[in-house]
Amino acid sequence: MALSIIFSPLLLSFFLFFSLLQPLTFATQKSYVVYLGSHSHGLEPTQSDIERVTDSHYELLGSFSEGYAYILEEFFSFVCLLLLLILLQSSLHSKEKAKEKIFYSYTNNINGFAAVLEEEEASSLAKHPDVVSVFLNKGKKLHTTRSWNFLGLEADGMVPPYSLWKKARYGEDVIIGNLDTGVWPESKSFSDEGMGPVPSKWRGICQHDTKDGVVCNRKLIGTRYFNKGYAAYAGHLNSSFQTARDSEGHGTHTLSTAAGNFVPGADVLGYGNGTAKGGSPHARAAAYKVCWPPINGSNECFDADILAAFDVAISDGVDVLSVSLGGDPTEFSDDAIAIGSFHAVAKGITVVASAGNSGPSPGTVSNVAPWLITVGASTMDRAFTIYVALGNRKHLKGASLSDKRLPAEKFYPLISAADAKATDQSEEDALLCKPGALDPKKVKGKILVCLRGENGRVDKGHQALLAGAVGMILANDENSGNEIIADTHVLPAAHVNFTDGEAVFSYLNRSKSPMAFLTNVRTELATKPAPFMASFSSRGPNIIEESILKPDITAPGVSVIAAFTQAIGPSDADYDKPTTRDNNGEPILDSTNTKATPFADGAGHVQPNRAADPGLIYDLTVNDFLNFLCSRGNTKKDIKLFSDKPAPPGVTVSVAPSILRFRKTGEEKMFKVTFKRAPKAVLTDYVFGMLTWKDGKHFVRSPLVVRHY
Repeated sequence: MALSIIFSPLLLSFFLFFSLLQPLTFATQKSYVVYLGSHSHGLEPTQSDIERVTDSHYELLGSFSEGYAYILEEFFSFVCLLLLLILLQSSLHSKEKAKEKIFYSYTNNINGFAAVLEEEEASSLAKHPDVVSVFLNKGKKLHTTRSWNFLGLEADGMVPPYSLWKKARYGEDVIIGNLDTGVWPESKSFSDEGMGPVPSKWRGICQHDTKDGVVCNRKLIGTRYFNKGYAAYAGHLNSSFQTARDSEGHGTHTLSTAAGNFVPGADVLGYGNGTAKGGSPHARAAAYKVCWPPINGSNECFDADILAAFDVAISDGVDVLSVSLGGDPTEFSDDAIAIGSFHAVAKGITVVASAGNSGPSPGTVSNVAPWLITVGASTMDRAFTIYVALGNRKHLKGASLSDKRLPAEKFYPLISAADAKATDQSEEDALLCKPGALDPKKVKGKILVCLRGENGRVDKGHQALLAGAVGMILANDENSGNEIIADTHVLPAAHVNFTDGEAVFSYLNRSKSPMAFLTNVRTELATKPAPFMASFSSRGPNIIEESILKPDITAPGVSVIAAFTQAIGPSDADYDKPTTRDNNGEPILDSTNTKATPFADGAGHVQPNRAADPGLIYDLTVNDFLNFLCSRGNTKKDIKLFSDKPAPPGVTVSVAPSILRFRKTGEEKMFKVTFKRAPKAVLTDYVFGMLTWKDGKHFVRSPLVVRHY
């Protein structure tokens, strides 16, 4: 009886202890990124440096077993605590278990690790004084020839003396890295013909595999792949994932757009014939594959892999990093692209990222950190034109890159997809030409009219073809406005703008026997106006930090001809100093035919030749970005983001001093900009203006965006 009295508390203690551990045993595990800031070692860490950092990551994660002893110390006797400590030696939180949980240790430039954790572990880690942030390993998505002529780098196939290409020696020996879906190395864009030795500063590798080896050369000097973050969601990956080879096409396209060599006779299905080349044709290229087949629709590029690629690319010796992917805007400390790019910029690397493809809704821009150059998408002065002839003798101009032709040169019956719905489908889904929504008996032998939106443009044509259509008219919805895109459709197809689409639907509603005909596609040059903003280009304001204007600039992003993977056909794929004027001398237009604001085009459309001699630069350093980060949350955000007028309407702007006198190149000057509400002015929304410094030759513009609270 005495023994029972003595050991009952001990037994109760064990019961309570195991009860507390039970939920942890069966808790849901997810993959997280634990960000710890920077390293104290240099750009080229020794093996002992790497081992020390890696071991510190194991120690940190393993140390969290100690927290449970601290919590339970108040409730158990000394004997129970000793027993508890013995049990914890073999717990899930031991150093050995930490090694099993961690699948990436970031040891080169970025300090942190990626691991499979329970929610309680992640929450506890986030409170540790050495931890900057802990965030879920989330999936991001991809953002999807004549360009350089339009930008003034060449004229009529010749490179003029004033071209930035000549001044910059075509990017000779600049190393451009690309975080994307990998590369198709056999593309002629990556030929090393005429190129010299690989720059001595290059420290990267060409990561081979056993099945589809990616062979590098003096042009494509490095390839790597990162898939552990993806595997944390997808599960076991077979050998087809152990490669940097691009089977999707996006990475090959974006890398060749940036660094592709000269490729004469390039075209898409016979259209746009010419010499394809990247922005820096003599630059060296390096591919970092971080994106894989989508999981749950759009999760294809995971944070843990992106951060690992940044960490390695910085050490490899790249000069520029191109990142055409992103996700929903999130706090900088929880965003792998923001974190990785900060460390890259701190090492003197320029990081250029896409604004995103979620426009035209406001507040959709991604990659919004101030140290990134965020680029919107606009058109250029080339069009792949197809005409729609309606039975009422109206002719509508559309866009297409389809190499298919109607079976015969005659008018065909025309039908709205809404009137061709399958019996168990809604008119809404049928009008969008979604899979399974169409009745082949109603569609066969006709030209089908589909509405743009939700599912892919090329997929709509595929569904029309499956249902037996001989052709398709793709009509813009109101949000898409005037933007039309030339896609490689699988059947004769014309993409028309919203106004012309309304004319098609009006004709369908008024005619008893509507008919239509589609011409063949032809290439048109020097089209006007150009540029104008693509409707899909993501728009500001920057919802994470409204005082930072995003996007920064806009550049050609519609119907760009560049290299592509040979694993699939083009129809199978998913899809400086700026100017604020188009080639008519008018303000750049948005896709809605209204004047574009800085939330669409940032500071304007890039002009590379003028960027080489801007006249005045704002010399931002890492310290400026650090001061910015320190100030966030400690000051009122009175000034938000910033037209062509000398000041935003309803606001007075003063600049002191109003004249900057420079006596030598490289001299730095400071000035102060003050905003005040004009007397009797009523401000209810954003207003726009422009701050311009000029010396008779140069015009250095900064967009101003003000919102009153």
